[in-house]
Amino acid sequence: MRSRRVIMIVGNGEVPEGAAATIDAADLVIRFNDCRSVGRGGTRTDVVAVCNTGRPALSMLGGGRWKTSAPVRQAREIWSVRSAAKFAAMRAALANTHPDLDDFCDDYTTGFESFARATGRPHRIVPAATHERLEQDLARFGPAPYVAPSSGLVVIADILSGIASADDEIVLAGFGHSGWEWHPFAAERRYVDALAAAGRLRRLNPLPTSDLSQGA
Repeated sequence: MRSRRVIMIVGNGEVPEGAAATIDAADLVIRFNDCRSVGRGGTRTDVVAVCNTGRPALSMLGGGRWKTSAPVRQAREIWSVRSAAKFAAMRAALANTHPDLDDFCDDYTTGFESFARATGRPHRIVPAATHERLEQDLARFGPAPYVAPSSGLVVIADILSGIASADDEIVLAGFGHSGWEWHPFAAERRYVDALAAAGRLRRLNPLPTSDLSQGA
């Protein structure tokens, strides 16, 4: 029987002071894009989940800085958060509603696949079904008009949908639920709060010394 794991999902927002040791002691640490959480949020990085469409993807693949950064070199897997088919289907509607996002759906998945293959690591794409279920769940929290959920929320939904077992503990750090105007951050916060209230995950808040020393 597989032992209980602590899965730490670390966003690029503010991480509680003193949390680095707790994050690094987890069994699985997932970070995002350029891994700005490294430092105060510890250093361990098992998975880098990337936004594989639009400008963020182009920026990461367009130079050597992202590819040679310490957390990316350390990661055992690269995950592409966005389903190419789903985002391609969004293109026509966005051309009318958000013409300034003309490159938002440009897909760079093959670039991340090639990079992962060249460095001997698995590359995984979050399934389109995960996006669909997440948007259905988000609808219950009355989101204002939005373009797409944040990559962090997609990964949370992905972990809950089957990667984590019932015995695993899912812990979030660095999720301030603020940023790009076309992510539904207010609804995302309510969604995560509901998951926490149901005991499906917890936030890593400033912890007493005794809790910090427990690790994984």
